[in-house]
Amino acid sequence: MDWWGRVKATATVALLAAALQHEARRWRLWGSVGRIPGPLALPLVGTGWLAIVIRPEGLMALLKNIKERHGMIFRMWYGNLAEIHIIQAENIEKVLTSYELITKSVHYKFLKPWLGEGLLTSTGSKWQRRRKMLTPAFHFKILENFVGVFAEKAQVLVQKLRNNADGHEFDIYPSIALCSLDIICETAMGTCVNAQNDATSEYVSATCTVAELTMKRALRPWLYPDFIFRMTPSGRQYYKCLNTVHQFSKQVIKERRQQREHSPNKERALVQDETGVKSRVAFLDLLLDMSMNGENLDDADIQEEVDTFMFEGHDTTAAAMSWAIFLLGHHPDIQQKAFEELNEIFQDSDRLPTMQDLQNMKYLEMVIKEALRLYPSVPFIGRFNSKDSECGGHKLPEGVMLVLHLYESHRDPRYWPDPERFDPDRFLPDSKQGRHPFAYVPFSGGPRSCIGQRFALLEEKAILSSILRNYVIESVESRENVKAAPELILRPIDGIKVKLNAR
Repeated sequence: MDWWGRVKATATVALLAAALQHEARRWRLWGSVGRIPGPLALPLVGTGWLAIVIRPEGLMALLKNIKERHGMIFRMWYGNLAEIHIIQAENIEKVLTSYELITKSVHYKFLKPWLGEGLLTSTGSKWQRRRKMLTPAFHFKILENFVGVFAEKAQVLVQKLRNNADGHEFDIYPSIALCSLDIICETAMGTCVNAQNDATSEYVSATCTVAELTMKRALRPWLYPDFIFRMTPSGRQYYKCLNTVHQFSKQVIKERRQQREHSPNKERALVQDETGVKSRVAFLDLLLDMSMNGENLDDADIQEEVDTFMFEGHDTTAAAMSWAIFLLGHHPDIQQKAFEELNEIFQDSDRLPTMQDLQNMKYLEMVIKEALRLYPSVPFIGRFNSKDSECGGHKLPEGVMLVLHLYESHRDPRYWPDPERFDPDRFLPDSKQGRHPFAYVPFSGGPRSCIGQRFALLEEKAILSSILRNYVIESVESRENVKAAPELILRPIDGIKVKLNAR
């Protein structure tokens, strides 16, 4: 046999071995997973056919139907990828509190081209080091430093909304998203991108496109293989925009490091707002401090964490605030109660909120928490089952994906009577007694709980309070007609239509 013949024979044997290994793994998984109830699984595609015949706006209803038919634990198949969907708080607790189940599911791999191996996507010892290192960056005093940014960007939003405050219908979601992007750029990188006044800038547009295409890909199993995704128009657009996003953050990090190195005392460079007056410390400065004080962080590591902070602090908070506005617009009595609380705090003053003011917004915080119960920004949490385990009486083999349904868990009538009713009083201190601690986990729980949850709540209070102090909100569409896309982030498919009237 000549050289080329031996190469072909070796390649053929290798391919056959890989195919046999693939089939052996699938049958091994099926032996255990097949005993768990779930919808019809077809050859090769498994239950992936549902993603083709069901439109995104129908997916939440489909999953609810599967739950009602098959129970609080059910299985799904995508090719040889097995998913175990878990809904009950007791079983969610088992997964989230386990230090052995800290590796995110395969769905998070779509974030890696953007975020690299940052805090959200890393695992094992790297994640443990980063978590320990970054926790001090979200200390109370650090967050207090960001309140001025929240308040100033919220004021820009209030002014922009005046163009719509005449009672006509409009979609408020884009305005909220741009405000959130302004905030996260300044708090993360110390950079004013002025997104609310220049939504067409290359960086702003690229960031929004990367986030949108990442979400859409997660819902389309046929785009999971990267070589296929890269050949599609969406894939080509994604990588083009991703390059813009990465070049921007890379340049900001480079310039900031150079500023500090040329400073006589290696001091933090001042972070200026658009007027050039204010000076603040951004998340990036804290990372550079760590790098200069001996932590093993090079510019690539810093970029991973800055990009992660950008992702986690943009779409998630924008979605949370938009759903809260939508619900307030349907409940004028609750909206009035929140407004009265703000009146007590600010009296007749039009001053910007302080950290103490935000902490005093107890009822508004309850409103936000109840909105997150009904519309959790992250509707599903995924984990890789790294060893054979047991959950809810079912044996779960190593290698399956565990999908925790926060959207349905937050509607468990055992803990949430009349679960579809919007009632902020559920979060009164006395109302929490007897409720399972993992019946409500909009910021996850256990060792991988969201490190920025206090940041998010403060930002949301600052923006929502600014809107409520200036406008009366009326939602246009019913809850039944507003469909949510269960992507990585729970976003309204067609936005949030409201009417605003100036107070």
